Amino acid sequence: MIKIGKKSIGDNAPCYVTLEAGPTIDGFDSAKKLIEVAAKCRADAIKFQILNADQLVADKNQLFEYKILANKLSGDTKTINEPLFDILKRRELTDEEWIETKKVCDSLDIEFFATIFSEHHLELINKIGASTVKIASSDINHIPLITKAARTRMCVQLDTGNASYEEIDFAIKKIEEQGNKNIIIHHCPTGYPAHLDNVQLTEISKLKKLFPYPIAFSDHTPGWHMNIAAVCMGANMIEKTITLDRATPSVEHMFSLEEKEATSFVREIKEVEQAIKDTERKLNPDLKKRYATRRSIFSKSHIQKGTKITEELIEYRRPGFGLGPERLDDICFKLAKNDIPAGTMIGLDQVM
Repeated sequence: MIKIGKKSIGDNAPCYVTLEAGPTIDGFDSAKKLIEVAAKCRADAIKFQILNADQLVADKNQLFEYKILANKLSGDTKTINEPLFDILKRRELTDEEWIETKKVCDSLDIEFFATIFSEHHLELINKIGASTVKIASSDINHIPLITKAARTRMCVQLDTGNASYEEIDFAIKKIEEQGNKNIIIHHCPTGYPAHLDNVQLTEISKLKKLFPYPIAFSDHTPGWHMNIAAVCMGANMIEKTITLDRATPSVEHMFSLEEKEATSFVREIKEVEQAIKDTERKLNPDLKKRYATRRSIFSKSHIQKGTKITEELIEYRRPGFGLGPERLDDICFKLAKNDIPAGTMIGLDQVM
């Protein structure tokens, strides 16, 4: 069980819902609007990506291929090739803007999450009071950064992406070596959007068996049916990207949720969780209602006194307040004590 802010995350806690805004912001104003959307949707947290494109990308001409929504009505898509540097540059905010972003989250009572890519930004979110830090799947082998993140004592969220079990295990051990066991492991299928054969929801249960920490599902598929399935598979946290407009011509927008969808998404996650949380079978305590639709043993036709009762002489009809079909042996081949009119519910006092 891991605690972030006021809420616990784990098998005995409600599924924690994080809405991801990192790839879909375009300046501080859009970040603020997405925080308002997330808070209105009653999400537990909103996550951003805090980076410096100049420090992160060496080759500013390196192309990145992704799809955008060309037509919102038809669902037609278009493939875009754009320098990765330009994509990441759009996500940048100044340190002062990130400080203000955290304040907006605090004012709306929603947790501020961030994936960081540098020691500077790790220090920044620690300074402004973030409860957790996330490491991108691309940095699963960035042990120096992971080690420094662990030393902050913040909860470390670890994206796994294409990482092997050995790489995940090694990163976790490095966190634990710093005396930090506040860890959440994310199953994060690759692709923008992720292809169905890459989703591999069974990884959730595998990771739960391998590691003693909460397991999250970070989704990159259109819609949210994969998230519903992930909750049923035991995911302790769900992360889903949101956008102000799914038709925005940039990476990750086309499979992100707009405000109305995000509201339904959070509500349905909570509803499904409520429906699957009980482990004991519940019976309706009102016996009249329970047995009203069951059946009892009735006489199919008039049965004369002394007649041996056989299956041909009986039928099974509602309600089930008498002897049920499972009591057939208590009636069959017994003799009728008195005449039994057709359509009579037969009881033990009528046979001998």
